[in-house]
Amino acid sequence: MDKQIKELEQRWRDHIKNYNLSCLYEMNELRNYLKCFAAVTGVKILLTERHGERAVAIGDFEGFIPDVEHSPGRKIRVYDRTIGHLYVVNDCDRPDKKENIDELVNSLVVQLANQAKLAFQSEETLAYAEELEQSLEKERYQAKHAEKNDALTGVLTKNYFINRMNVVERSFIVPVAAICLNINDWKYVNQHYGDDESDRLIKTVAGMIKKEAKPEYIIGRVDGDVFHVLIPMAEDGEAYEFCKKIQNRCDLFQDQVLAPSVACGFVHKTNIEEHLSELFSEAEYEMLQNKIELKSAPGYQERLERGMALLSE
Repeated sequence: MDKQIKELEQRWRDHIKNYNLSCLYEMNELRNYLKCFAAVTGVKILLTERHGERAVAIGDFEGFIPDVEHSPGRKIRVYDRTIGHLYVVNDCDRPDKKENIDELVNSLVVQLANQAKLAFQSEETLAYAEELEQSLEKERYQAKHAEKNDALTGVLTKNYFINRMNVVERSFIVPVAAICLNINDWKYVNQHYGDDESDRLIKTVAGMIKKEAKPEYIIGRVDGDVFHVLIPMAEDGEAYEFCKKIQNRCDLFQDQVLAPSVACGFVHKTNIEEHLSELFSEAEYEMLQNKIELKSAPGYQERLERGMALLSE
């Protein structure tokens, strides 16, 4: 709350320069009030904007050109900024009465300043409250969005992926392909190149997965370097082709440090009695078998360690 009060007070100081008299007063009412004031006191009144433009004239000011810089009259100020100038011609020939009228004019200036200040504060406070509400609404949306999407990769979080998986389960859709993808040697990258590079590896692989996925695919990051994918109504060979395309992208990826490699495993739900959570356990087993095959392939270790060789040069 203290922070918001300080922000609002700073806003008042900063924004008053954007207001002219018509923003701060109901000009017809102000004109009538000054007309009555002039009639009672016998003075002539000229009210100008901060730069000298005439706003209200009560009495004959023909030929008079306001010089707000050298002869500003009485300044009407709000938050240490001049919002207008009040020129008053007091022709009263009685010194005592003239002094009383001058005091009334001084009070008028204070009254006009206070009225403008209240109108300004009300307008700016309302605008600030609306902006604050919009900001809070944006934060609420972002918080909700963050719960749905993984901050690093943009795919679904584990909890939201499970929710979507349960929806598919309750829909009695078959066949459904359940795919488990695991980044090979992510820990190696983290240990040798640090958090930034290991995060970049995860983002790179996630980008490949999203690039090859069709709109109906459901993708979630369920662990640091593990992704799950559901393909509702998967066609024959679709899951296999999807995995191969991602692995081919990894093989073709050119980088001085990263050498992405992804182990894949998949199974199909063909019976509505089967549970996808159990099928992912089977897919994980298939993924581990694929991981052993990939990591024992000729050239794998050399490609993985290429970045270390470049760093030691």
